[in-house]
Amino acid sequence: MKNIRNFCIIAHIDHGKSTLADRLLEYTNTVSGKDLQDQVLDDMDLERERGITIKSHAIQMTYQHNGETYVLNLIDTPGHVDFSYEVSRSIAACEGALLIVDASQGIQAQTISNLYMAIDNDLEIIPVVNKVDLESAKPEEVEDQIVDLLGCKHEDIIRASGKTGIGVPEILEAIVERIPAPSGDLEKPLQALIFDSVFNPFRGIIAYFKIINGAIRKGDFVKFVNTEKQYYAEEIGVLKLNLSPREELSAGNVGYIISGIKTSKEVKVGDTITHVAKPCDAAIEGFQEVKPMVFAGVYPIETEDFENLRSSLEKLQLNDASLTFQPESSAALGFGFRCGFLGLLHMEIVQERLAREFNMDVITTVPNVSYKVYDKKGNVTEVHNPSGLPDPTLIEHIEEPYIRASIISTADFIGPIMTLCLGKRGELVKQEFISGNRVELVFDIPLGEIVIDFYDKLKSISKGYASFDYHIHDFRESKLVKLDILLNGESVDALSTLTHVDNAVTFGRRMCEKLKDLIPRQQFDIAIQAAIGAKIIARETIKAVRKDVTAKCYGGDISRKRKLLEKQKQGKKRMKQIGSVEVPQKAFLAVLKLD
Repeated sequence: MKNIRNFCIIAHIDHGKSTLADRLLEYTNTVSGKDLQDQVLDDMDLERERGITIKSHAIQMTYQHNGETYVLNLIDTPGHVDFSYEVSRSIAACEGALLIVDASQGIQAQTISNLYMAIDNDLEIIPVVNKVDLESAKPEEVEDQIVDLLGCKHEDIIRASGKTGIGVPEILEAIVERIPAPSGDLEKPLQALIFDSVFNPFRGIIAYFKIINGAIRKGDFVKFVNTEKQYYAEEIGVLKLNLSPREELSAGNVGYIISGIKTSKEVKVGDTITHVAKPCDAAIEGFQEVKPMVFAGVYPIETEDFENLRSSLEKLQLNDASLTFQPESSAALGFGFRCGFLGLLHMEIVQERLAREFNMDVITTVPNVSYKVYDKKGNVTEVHNPSGLPDPTLIEHIEEPYIRASIISTADFIGPIMTLCLGKRGELVKQEFISGNRVELVFDIPLGEIVIDFYDKLKSISKGYASFDYHIHDFRESKLVKLDILLNGESVDALSTLTHVDNAVTFGRRMCEKLKDLIPRQQFDIAIQAAIGAKIIARETIKAVRKDVTAKCYGGDISRKRKLLEKQKQGKKRMKQIGSVEVPQKAFLAVLKLD
């Protein structure tokens, strides 16, 4: 056990985690020849196309140091704020972390938030300044920032480049010398933490675990403590580039177990594996349930695809434990699911994966957050969907979630960033200079305000320099109203939103204008209205497409033309009563990009 090292790589987006992981794998000859490609560990097409890591990836390397062979278990983690849940799971399975900071960009918001997560779990931190080969690199300045943040010495910081391979030998030496070996007891009953799971259509669910105490052998009869399900360990092994079977794994190791599990509910990330014959006393503690931030309805385009969508979401949930869903129905869209996501990027990725991996084309409704509704009898209900809101006469008040947002930027952009945050009903909590020209702004902002397009705006006003991180802070009372969109007097529940009183009129007006452009013209006039309760606050009309029925009358008496026009008018009236308006998928997404 003294020759095992478990570590993860944490950093802000685009600071070069996956590229540095490639160099470590190449240097230890874990991957060579035709397998060697950029971002080896990012195995989804989507990850490669976007150049982001969506899912944590674990792999085992062997390394020779001072004549001894060491086993290094590396977990490469995502950097985007939406996937910080993946990072927290990876950290739970490690004793150390490489903290990577880009030499040209310096410390950013995610760097700090991931670092605090690692320190809370008592991980040994090895700071690395990456991309030192760039012309714009400022390694001395960035090292000063790291020393201020960590309180370490300058000589503890390793300068590296994931592209050219500078500093890789020093990193591997530091991993062996600085990160402690896992502590555990081989004599105690088996206790292993599940930190991830993937779905394989041929072999069922493959669970990844880290053994805290004891040992597991192939063919053992094991049980999962929280779900109380029992299985035979048909295959166990370690995670090389592909799965590599073993006969036995002991404490301190990271590996996988295949036991023919077919249903997703039986494997919970954070669960504990133990033997049936000699179980451990208690489950491993300190694992948090994931909390979705953003909720949206996901509906199949064809109603008969409802069951297919359910099984697709269940399979997707195995590879993405942070996705939650429950069935719901809508008058406009039929049967579907209310899904909880960690953020807008997460929602976009899930939609794209449903289309690519399961051929499911879906309609997504306007995303919103969960609110606490207090009625006059003193009861509290959590509402994820505007249509679930009780009658306004019964509501005492509504509370909405506020986040504590940390924005790090250069001092040049303080003005525009403050304008943006205050325009989103934010409150400035503090402002402090970190080092040189870099400033940290901390705001309390309603989560509902940042759900739609806050991050994109922040990036554009700060020319890409500002970095953003947040966590849920508390719930506060707020004056919220339900804004309904009516088409020909019929409410389209999929377009209704909960919004603040001050924003309601402008938001309703912009919605109506946008929908007028997007809904195709029919044979009859379509009235688009925005309403709060019974009060109409905005209206647009889509004019009818009309056929020229008098074209065949050349000359002759006017009464002939009038007769044809009257007949057409009656037909239009009948059509308006029975005609239904099709709302295209573009219209549901347009709400997200109202600016």
